[in-house]
Amino acid sequence: MEEVDRILIHSLRQAGTDIDEDVQSVKQFTSELIVEAVVKCLRVIDPALGNGLSHLLPPGMSARFRLGMSLAQACQDVGFKGEIGYQTFLYSNEPEIRSLFMFLVEKLPRESADASDQPAGKSALLQRSIAAQIKAQLSVPWLPPSCRLPIHRKTQVPQHAYILKSRAKYRSRKKARLQKRVEEQLRAAAQPRPDTHGATRSTSDLAELLQSFGGASTGGDVLTKGTRFTHTEKFTFTQVPQMAAAASALPSSHQSEEDLKAQQEAELSALQQQLQQLSVQMEEVGGDIRQLTVSIQQVSDELQQKEVSNAEKENSVKMKRQTIDLLPDAENNLLKLQSLVEASSKRVVHLASQWEKHRVPLIDEHRRLKELCSNRESESSRKLSEIKDLHDKIIQSAEEAKKKESLQKQLQTEYETLSKDVSRSAYTMRILEIVGNIKKQKEEITKDAKKDESVRKSYKYLAALHENCTQLIQTIEDTGTIMREIRDLEEQIETENGKRTVSNLEKILEDYKAIRQENSALAAKIREG
Repeated sequence: MEEVDRILIHSLRQAGTDIDEDVQSVKQFTSELIVEAVVKCLRVIDPALGNGLSHLLPPGMSARFRLGMSLAQACQDVGFKGEIGYQTFLYSNEPEIRSLFMFLVEKLPRESADASDQPAGKSALLQRSIAAQIKAQLSVPWLPPSCRLPIHRKTQVPQHAYILKSRAKYRSRKKARLQKRVEEQLRAAAQPRPDTHGATRSTSDLAELLQSFGGASTGGDVLTKGTRFTHTEKFTFTQVPQMAAAASALPSSHQSEEDLKAQQEAELSALQQQLQQLSVQMEEVGGDIRQLTVSIQQVSDELQQKEVSNAEKENSVKMKRQTIDLLPDAENNLLKLQSLVEASSKRVVHLASQWEKHRVPLIDEHRRLKELCSNRESESSRKLSEIKDLHDKIIQSAEEAKKKESLQKQLQTEYETLSKDVSRSAYTMRILEIVGNIKKQKEEITKDAKKDESVRKSYKYLAALHENCTQLIQTIEDTGTIMREIRDLEEQIETENGKRTVSNLEKILEDYKAIRQENSALAAKIREG
């Protein structure tokens, strides 16, 4: 049962029940914890049925009885077939509560049962939520962008829902990419030459460098790209302005690269500062979020407490409203209330008397069984000591039997060594001699017993030993029967202890006193009104 209780407690914790670590079995459950666990399980099984029930046990006895009846009806609605009532929750016993929790745990949804096997924690919850989102997205069939509705288009990646750009925008973007590639080619084509003197690049020099890289000459002569004559003219008849422009472009390219590196470093440092600022801001925001979470939890606890207090106040207001409604005809209503109070008190007294009638014979029976058990324990201990003595005697008899077996083997070997030609008449004569000797021995024993007192006592002791052996066998059988009855009684005692009869009786008496106090308080309020 301990393993079953551990499984039940683990499942109830997964369902949302706040169970302390000290609670290790169903026997340690209080009435408040039982009510909370049942309500939390009902909320998981059927939210519409469980949300209307309070998981806190109210202080008033009438409210407790109503809550117990509501819980019993809810458990029957979800399919519980056993006997259940308000006493199951207020005056519980271990077997009934265990069977009820086993039924509720079996009724829990499969998702909660699977979640009970998974690790708890923020990271595990985040991973499960991500997996659920991915599973939900994968369950939706893929559609082309042109066939998607606007509501489905929002769920896709933004790049999938882009509208086609116009032709002018496309050309402008294409031109920007080409200009970027031309600049990269210019930087790669600029090689250092010995006749450069560090002149700065101007706009006209950049145009000349562009013309020398791949364009036309200053004189307007357009050379084709791939002819042998163009390559010969390019390397043989090198024009001075083009070389000067290329030479003047080199230092500025180095300077622009240095400026670019400095600018990149400055941007990198600025981005690092921004990153540090953002990390600081994120830490501050995280602290604020934690504080807000704690405050939200506190506010939710306060709200729950206020809801409970409001419910109690509503009950008191309802009772006061009913009392006020009864004020116009106060005398008749007072008489009716007094009659009701007297009837309820008589009913409680009648129940108490009935309980006493049942309680007294049970206590007497318990005492009688306890005394009988102690007597049987003493008797069994005495018989166990006798059994030990008999066991020692049996060991001695076994040793003697071994000796006689060895003697029998010796005689068997001697018999085998004897000659085989002995006739049958010799055996017959030998048997007759043995019988005659036995008769003579009996006569001698009888004579000696008459003459010698010690021999007579020995003969009596031998007869008594046979009788005691018979009694010993019967005693062993009776001992087994008694041990079996003791085990049955111990099982009955364990079942009675599991029902927690004494504690339930104490609770019933306390509730009876609380009902009397409530009735007296109501009567006093009515008299004052």
